[in-house]
Amino acid sequence: MIKEIIFAFLATLGFGITFEIRGKKLFFSCIVGSIGWVSYILSLKLGYSLILSYFIASIILTICSEILARVLKTPVTSILINGLIPLVPGGGIYYTMYFILQKNMEQALFKGAETFLIAGALSFGIVVVSSLVRIAETGRKNRYFRSLKN
Repeated sequence: MIKEIIFAFLATLGFGITFEIRGKKLFFSCIVGSIGWVSYILSLKLGYSLILSYFIASIILTICSEILARVLKTPVTSILINGLIPLVPGGGIYYTMYFILQKNMEQALFKGAETFLIAGALSFGIVVVSSLVRIAETGRKNRYFRSLKN
């Protein structure tokens, strides 16, 4: 598992350099990518399904990204997108195309559906956390402005 964490960190580092993320942001986005991968692996080991494990990992990853974005005073996407790299189902997309080229449509449909569900779980986890953060921020700002009027 330690090897996987290191490789998740390095994969995130490589894409972060490609995305031209610099300094502390690069380091912390790599940490977030590693945390996302660890949460995915731990969810699988706890017996959760593949899709639910990706969903849990995306929730944890997004929470970490939201917190670090405020600490580093940077957009959430600069940390979140890079941190998602280890979880992107690239292998599923590859095998879907491979099975299509091999004319094995049953396997292609299975792998394609699984990959689609993984991508959906990742995006749904991000949307849930980001929406809750925006709702909380709006409520906090509204209370602040109401107190100024009184």
